[in-house]
Amino acid sequence: MAKLRKLTLIALVLGLTSIVHADTLQMEGTTPDASDARPTRGMTAARVEQKFGIPEAREAAVGDPPISRWDYRDFVVFFEYDRVIHAVVKR
Repeated sequence: MAKLRKLTLIALVLGLTSIVHADTLQMEGTTPDASDARPTRGMTAARVEQKFGIPEAREAAVGDPPISRWDYRDFVVFFEYDRVIHAVVKR
C-alpha cells in the first residue's frame, strides 16, 4: 500500500511538472511587440486613422454585417461596421 502511494505521488509530481513547462514560439519575421505595429481588435475606424494615418486604399463595405477593408503599406485592416475585427501583416 505504501509503495502504491509513493508511485502515485511520483506520477502526480511528474505530471504537474509537464503541465507547468511551456515553450515560446517565435515566428519568422515577427517581433514580440508586433501587435503594437498594427491595429488591435475592437479599435474604431477613427482611432485607427488617428494612430496609423490615412490608408493607401479603402474597399467599400460588402455583405451583412458590412465588412470593409483598409490597406496600409505594411498591413491590411478589416472592419465590421466601424470596429476592427482583424489586422493582417503583409508579406
